[in-house]
Formats: sequence, structure tokens, C-alpha cells
Amino acid sequence: MPSQSSFGSRLRFLRQQQGLSQAALAGDEISTGYLSRLESGARQPTERVISYLAGQLGVDRSAFDTRPVGGSLTQALSMAATTDNDATVEELIEVLAGAGDEDPLLRWQALWLIVKYWHRRGERTEELAALEQLVELADELGLPALQCRSRTWFARCLRSLGEASRALDLAARTYQEAKQAQLSAVDTGNALAALVATEAEAGRLPDARAHVQELLELVADVPDNTRRAEALWSAATVYSRLGDDESARDYLGQATRALDSRDDLTLWARLRLAAASLSLQSRPALTAPARTYLAEAQTALSLVGTPVQEQELLTLQAHLAFAEGDRVAARGFLDRLDLDELMLSYRDQIRLHALESLLLIGEGHQERGLARLKQLGEDARRASNMDLAAEIWRLLAEALEHAEKPGTAA
Repeated sequence: MPSQSSFGSRLRFLRQQQGLSQAALAGDEISTGYLSRLESGARQPTERVISYLAGQLGVDRSAFDTRPVGGSLTQALSMAATTDNDATVEELIEVLAGAGDEDPLLRWQALWLIVKYWHRRGERTEELAALEQLVELADELGLPALQCRSRTWFARCLRSLGEASRALDLAARTYQEAKQAQLSAVDTGNALAALVATEAEAGRLPDARAHVQELLELVADVPDNTRRAEALWSAATVYSRLGDDESARDYLGQATRALDSRDDLTLWARLRLAAASLSLQSRPALTAPARTYLAEAQTALSLVGTPVQEQELLTLQAHLAFAEGDRVAARGFLDRLDLDELMLSYRDQIRLHALESLLLIGEGHQERGLARLKQLGEDARRASNMDLAAEIWRLLAEALEHAEKPGTAA
């Protein structure tokens, strides 16, 4: 008899392969609740149940014992690529782990889907490990387009983890190689966008400004609203880091107008999160437009949001409440986040912890809050994220100034 976990995994895979619902497979003999527990590995099947399910699926009893060897990766990849279901990707991860001398191109395609899966779930460690394999396979294949796509994503992941210096070297090399190989405008543009983002993160703002103009020219004739919107978003980010909030708002306004929600609802929502963030970073904070943007994003994310985007929304709602002077509401939003299990980018995590430090100061824990702000500034400096470090030092200086004024609330 197969183990509970292997039986459940095989049962789910075979059911989904045939496009059957749990109710259809359960039939009249067993309940859907029992079938669900079998698939999750929570229940051990009896021999009678195994025989019944094999009959329902039209397979031999031995189909539950081991994973089919011949063509198993092709089969799992086909299921994962054509089914919008996390279970099929989890099955693909298991199959790939046991795959032997499969076609490298097939393994690259499988890893690409797996990387997207980990990214969507905010599992950065797993995403990074899969990306390292993806880059290695692309180099083994020697296909410039796949090398560019793998390294571009790798650079973005490194940047989100706060490894700006390493991401910068990789992004710069990837962009140069994309130009030399004369890749498509889409691949070259993605590599250039990754370079712009890492330059901005690393404080290389003159380089980022020059490259973002190059990016805007590159995508000007691309018949894809999402590409233009993403390029304009990159420009907004760069000019925001340069302190030119007016230009940043103009570029982001162009981005939001360039993209209809029917083009890409997820990107449409992310642009509104970005616009809200930019509004809140203005001095003084522009709370009215930020509230509008967040309300629009919340509606869209209720339909297509990932766990990461839900955390981003809660984070910005906390920042908005704090900017409006409602510290109780800000604390309420923070309490809905597990600060030890954040899936946010490095920059957003630092800002969120800075907000919590300011709340601690306002709640009477001045020494603890000031110490945490100082530590956050040091962390950003060590990560070579100088503009973020400067932002934290400014918050610390303002907090200290308030603290030194007699009778002034921190």
C-alpha cells in the first residue's frame, strides 16, 4: 500500500489530469470531504477505496504506487502550464525533484513555472534557489533569450532581498549581453528595466536617469500597453528617488492612464499601490489621492491579489493612517501583519519596521523606538541602500528633535 502523502499526491494529480472535480470522482461511494482528506494525506486509504478510485479513474491499481517514469516531467509540465491551480505546480516540483536525464529545455520550462509560483507566494528563499538553477540551465542550453530572461528575474529577486550590489552587477551584464545578441525589444527592455531598478536601489541615480530615458525610447513603439506602463512606472521610481516628486507623479499618472484594467488587472492594481506609495512619500504626504488609489487597488486585489500584494496593501493602509494622524488605525493595520513572516521587498520591510518604531515612540516606548530606527538605518547602509538609509536617518533626526522639545508628543 502506498504512503498517505504519496497516495494523496498521485490521486490529486490523476484526478486533475482527467479534469474531474472531487465530487465527480467521489461518486456515490465516498464523500467529497473524505476524498479531500485522502488527497491532503490526512487519511490512509483502504484497499477497497483504492480499487474504487482506480475504477472511477479508469487506471490500474498500480497507478497509485509510483509516479510514472516515462514522460512524467512532460505530463506534469503540461498540467501546470494549462491549469490555473497551485496543486499542479506543487506536483511539478515533486516530479522535477525526481527527474533524471530529462531534456534541459524541458527542465528550464518547468523551473520557470516554479519560479513564478514561489514569487507569487512570496517565498523568496525558494524563489532564489529555483532561479539559481534556472540560470545554470540557461547557460547549459546556451540560448541568449533564455539566459536574458533567467538573469533578469534573478537580478530583480536579488534587489528585492536587499542585495543591491550583487543585483547591479548581474543586471548590467545581462543588459549588455541582450544588446549584443540583438534580442527582442521585450527581452532587452525587461533587462534594461531591471538595471534601472537596481541602479535606483543602489543610489546610482544619474545612471538610472539616463537608462530610464533609454527604456522609454525602447518601448515607445512596442504594441503592448503593459510594457509602456511598466517603463513609465520605472521612470516615476527614478525621479522619486531624485527628489523630483512632480516628474514622478507625472510619469506615474501617464502609466495609470496608459493601462486599462482589462489589459492586466494585476498590474493595474500594482500601479495604484505604487501611486499611493509615491503620494505618501511626498512632503507633506498627499493623503487624499493615496486614499483613492488604495481604495481602487483594494477592489482589484480582492479579485486577483496574491498574499504578497495583500501585505503591500495593508502596509500602505498603515502608512496612510499614520500620515492622517490616526495611530490607533495604523497600529490596527500593523497588527494584521505578521512582522516575522513578511513577504515584502527589502525596502518595504525597512519602511514598515520604521513605521512601527515611530508608533512605539508615540506609545511611550521612546528609547526602544529610537534604538530600532538607528538599527534600521545601519542595516540599510550596510546593504548599500543609501537613499533608504538617508530616509531612516531623517526619521530618526525628526523623532529626536520632537523628543528634545519639552511637552511635545513624540
